[in-house]
Amino acid sequence: MAVEIWDFRESVTDVDLNGFHVEALDGEIGKVDEATYEAGSGLLIVDTGPLVFGRKVFLPAGTIERVDVDDERIFVDRTKQEIKDAPEYDPSGYAEQEYRLQLAQYYSRFY
Repeated sequence: MAVEIWDFRESVTDVDLNGFHVEALDGEIGKVDEATYEAGSGLLIVDTGPLVFGRKVFLPAGTIERVDVDDERIFVDRTKQEIKDAPEYDPSGYAEQEYRLQLAQYYSRFY
């Protein structure tokens, strides 16, 4: 099954994901700072804090494998290194089309 990189795999429109912990395949990477749920443009902005990468990262909704609402955890199908190597989050232009295309190209290569 093909994954649409900007769409959630499961419905989370009735859940506020802000503050949820984000787990990569090899451990926790941070907490959700912001989430958007629009069809075709869903995403998470994750604050990794100083212990992991020390920056915010942008994760398209399609990278999310599952959400554990009870434990407030989001599991993504990427390693810490794959997330770290993604194009860097730019708070002044994260919605810009060119940046979104770079992210989609980067994350889509893992499917």
